[in-house]
Amino acid sequence: MRVALLTTYPHGGAGIACRRLVYALRRVGVKAEVLTAAEVSCHWPFYAERLSFLPYERDRSVRFLFSLANFGCEVSTHPLIRQADIVHLHWINQGFLSLKGIRNLAALGKPMVWTLHDMWAFTGGCHHSAGCEGYLHSCGRCPLLRRPAANDLSHRIWQRKQRLFPERMHFIACSEWLGQRARRSSLLRSYPVEVIPNAIDGERFAPIAEEGRRAFRRRLGVEEGAVLALFSSVKVENPWKGFGYLVQALEHLRESRPQWSVALMVMGKMRPDTLRLLPCRVYPLGSLSDAAQIAEAYAAADVFVIPSVEENLPNTVMEALACGTPVAGFRTGGIPEMVEHGRNGYLAPVGDSKALAEAIAWVGERALQLRRAAREKVERCYTLPIVGEQHAALYRRLIDRR
Repeated sequence: MRVALLTTYPHGGAGIACRRLVYALRRVGVKAEVLTAAEVSCHWPFYAERLSFLPYERDRSVRFLFSLANFGCEVSTHPLIRQADIVHLHWINQGFLSLKGIRNLAALGKPMVWTLHDMWAFTGGCHHSAGCEGYLHSCGRCPLLRRPAANDLSHRIWQRKQRLFPERMHFIACSEWLGQRARRSSLLRSYPVEVIPNAIDGERFAPIAEEGRRAFRRRLGVEEGAVLALFSSVKVENPWKGFGYLVQALEHLRESRPQWSVALMVMGKMRPDTLRLLPCRVYPLGSLSDAAQIAEAYAAADVFVIPSVEENLPNTVMEALACGTPVAGFRTGGIPEMVEHGRNGYLAPVGDSKALAEAIAWVGERALQLRRAAREKVERCYTLPIVGEQHAALYRRLIDRR
């Protein structure tokens, strides 16, 4: 069985999840290959997509929160697609595939699977609805647009999707949270939507010996006895990642527990002025690309903090758990499916920075006792063989029905 997986970028959350799925599929005997925009020299559609949205965008802050899929690369004749038994889409926006391109892939007659990494497939253009429920009907009056109206750009894109989406597609949601929204949506409610999580290499991301943890902390200069927290985001200032709530939570901790020593590692790109906001000792790790270094940072932390206001099934939480690091965060999206409250972490109501501070303290005080449960969650649900076989079973069913 040959599977072609399509994703715009090999990096980023969706790209990483797609590449990990390739390893998972190969582990269970499936011949899987990835096709990205760069491999088909797909550059100009990116600029065409962005320029076509400029007249409609509310302001610059929403520029990459909305996609039209008017422009894309024609990949239906690519050898990888021609040889495949299954075509599996992942995140295909920003000029990789247009709606017509998706339709052309379906015309090949091969079973088509689409893994949802955000809400775009069932909205009128936004990647995250931020509480808007227009996708339950036919969109329109989109808050991301300069002139929201009943027949605005979001409604017209919704109509194009309704017209151009192939009749036979099978959708995968990485979390039950996203799966429920897809099933309720006006665009996807008639399609099968299955929930299969992302995968992780539990050998590469794994706990390290206590001496290794101490050595890492000594190299950083972490004070003996301090609670070492970790925050990770490709871009720290991304509003969805909730870094401001973390700053407020750390301020609460400083006031409520003055005797407590807290230090924070930050993985990702961060502006110098953001660094100055933090009321504790900070260790900027920068943008790490080496998996061994990333895993070591996770394993050395006492608590991984994820203050995101909306998430699907974040790779960062999975990586932390795989390294035996319990999690403190908000109860949003697919995070409660990963973090078992009071067992391998602690969750607070979304946007409540004081409750997040208590979550960090609760986990920090029990980090050693929670480490085993964190690792066990990954071993039960997210290893390469487990997730690979779930996908392989779906592929076999689709081929048998063909």
